[in-house]
Amino acid sequence: MNRVVITGYGVVSPIGNDPETFLASLKNGTNGIDKITKFDAEDTGVSVAGEVKDFPREKYFKKKDTKRMDLFSLYGVYAALDALEMAKLDTEKTDMDRFGVMVGSGIGGLPTIQEQVTRMNEKGADRVSPMFVPMSIVNMVAGNIAMRVGARGICTSTVTACASGNNSIGEAFRNIKHGYQDVMLAGGSESTICEIGIAGFASLTALSRNEDPDHASTPFDTNRSGFVMGEGAGVLLLESLEHAQARGANILGEVVGYGANCDAYHMTAPNPDGSGAGKAMKLAMEEAQIAPEQIDYINAHGTATPANDVSEATAIHYGLGERGKDIYVSSTKSMTGHLLGAAGGIESVASLLALQHQFVPASINIEEKDPEIDLNVVQNQSIDANLEYVLSNSMGFGGHNAVLLMKRWEA
Repeated sequence: MNRVVITGYGVVSPIGNDPETFLASLKNGTNGIDKITKFDAEDTGVSVAGEVKDFPREKYFKKKDTKRMDLFSLYGVYAALDALEMAKLDTEKTDMDRFGVMVGSGIGGLPTIQEQVTRMNEKGADRVSPMFVPMSIVNMVAGNIAMRVGARGICTSTVTACASGNNSIGEAFRNIKHGYQDVMLAGGSESTICEIGIAGFASLTALSRNEDPDHASTPFDTNRSGFVMGEGAGVLLLESLEHAQARGANILGEVVGYGANCDAYHMTAPNPDGSGAGKAMKLAMEEAQIAPEQIDYINAHGTATPANDVSEATAIHYGLGERGKDIYVSSTKSMTGHLLGAAGGIESVASLLALQHQFVPASINIEEKDPEIDLNVVQNQSIDANLEYVLSNSMGFGGHNAVLLMKRWEA
């Protein structure tokens, strides 16, 4: 079995589109949530979101690229190319038949779907763009990344709603661990801040209707009222330890466990007994052969919906037993909003940075922690901490649970 290490990452997010800004935002508790600017959202009843600001398209893209890719693909390609750049991996000296891509999305090119359905209704079916299908289908984020870097190994896009990013990274980890690939770009990408995206989740009563950006995304708070939509991408570059060491790579961290299962309970609600997500945490720890006492921090799914936060707390106690009440827990969705299929990608980067820089990012916006949530939530301000093992949780509609376990790198 191969050990699997992280040698690069890229982010596009509401709190920064480069490693330095993203790290500073996590440490400082920067709120990336603000008023929706992409469209007039008044009719949806939702007024705030975690939009990406000042996306630097010109770094990697020409004008024709933006006409051939939906924004979720652009975000994913950008994050992947940044990860490759950070890793300093020379594709000319790499066996590209053993270089794979697993970058998922929960929904794919939703703005393109909305735009083209509207065009069809207004102008007729013969006016639908020939680029409609290749721009909107979920797999094209992985396909566009593979084409851009020349990766000819396995290329897939996992679609497990809000667990998509974590499932993608976990499956990429296994592909390298079991010797099928040497290098993988893995993560998630999403761009669903559009009329149909906001309206759809609003009709489920899943979104916060709080108009104050500083009180809208409040995981674990007594007055939490739903999640805030976010957008962006998070991509890791994974390599076998042998491959990374052979080329003298700078190793940032290690993936040591992955747990994935299904609640098989409800279309949108988590199992309130916490057994599904709790077992996924156990599976990740079993693969790494560590005990709950060795986990130092959990980057929680923490969506700020009334049902999720309580059930996840129950799941943490299910998975970690007595350790569950003491371990540091926070939700970085309080800063970024919920990036749906990209959540696991962004949060895996946040977990990696926590390990690298030995700190716990805070759950910001908490005024009063819900007394039903018996967790050691790091509130409002990040703290320095000695971290060796970090869990990153993701759960998705359909009952999907995906948990990553990462370890601090020590040469």
